[in-house]
Amino acid sequence: MGELAEMAHVTKRTVDYYTNIGLLKAERSASNYRFYNEAALKRLYLIEKLKSEGRSLEEISSLFSVEQSENSHSKDELASKFYVLNDSLKEVAPLMEKLNEEDRKVMMNRLSPESVTLLHSLLLLLS
Repeated sequence: MGELAEMAHVTKRTVDYYTNIGLLKAERSASNYRFYNEAALKRLYLIEKLKSEGRSLEEISSLFSVEQSENSHSKDELASKFYVLNDSLKEVAPLMEKLNEEDRKVMMNRLSPESVTLLHSLLLLLS
């Protein structure tokens, strides 16, 4: 836990808290010590990034819940949703580009956490 905290520039208490509320998952060693893999480090970076953007831990938790439920869908369902969302993004992206930074932030804050997650995912996939 200490190594993870040090690598992510957070306290051990923060790592422990995130683990206790379910944002991070720890594995257990044979001697029952908690240890975290690289995926946990990436998730911790993401949690801290989302917090720095003003997201609450409750919002972050619901974003991860959406991600987990999306992972349970079949590939065909996801492909279908992707194409629908991709078409929507193609319509919205030019409008977003016309907004100034302040209006963009206001718009993003009005979106549901699920919508923000989907937009981020689509932007990553399209870039």
